[in-house]
Amino acid sequence: MSASLGRAAAALLRWGRGVGGGLRVPGVRAASSGESGSAEHLDTLVKKDKVVVFLKGTPEQPQCGFSNAVVQILRLHGVRDYAAYNVLDDPQLRQGIKDYSNWPTIPQVYLNGEFVGGCDILLQMHQNGDLVEELKKLGIRSALLDEKTDQDSK
Repeated sequence: MSASLGRAAAALLRWGRGVGGGLRVPGVRAASSGESGSAEHLDTLVKKDKVVVFLKGTPEQPQCGFSNAVVQILRLHGVRDYAAYNVLDDPQLRQGIKDYSNWPTIPQVYLNGEFVGGCDILLQMHQNGDLVEELKKLGIRSALLDEKTDQDSK
């Protein structure tokens, strides 16, 4: 197991199911749409920010293990500025995003308006280094690169 994957697994275990007060991460905009899950509305949401996540719960308090894993992977990479939409607050949003992406599960991750996938795909991208590259394309430097630089200098 790679060192970064080991740290990811440890972080996921520490956070568990996200129970507790959790601190709000600066820059994360957690919001429910309060509107219908129309394709036009969803198109606006996914293209509004470089990184968009539709999850169960909030980044501070995810309500399922898969949503928690996505939040933790983004945290490991130092991604703090992303839009997060709680599908549990809006049944129309929950079904609408599934229809929009033609993907049956939540969470769903979008990078630069493009659907990436859910928890399994994001974890795979984290493991094989693709996530670092995709974030770089968005002008986001992964914190794991800084960590590697720190280790190399020791």
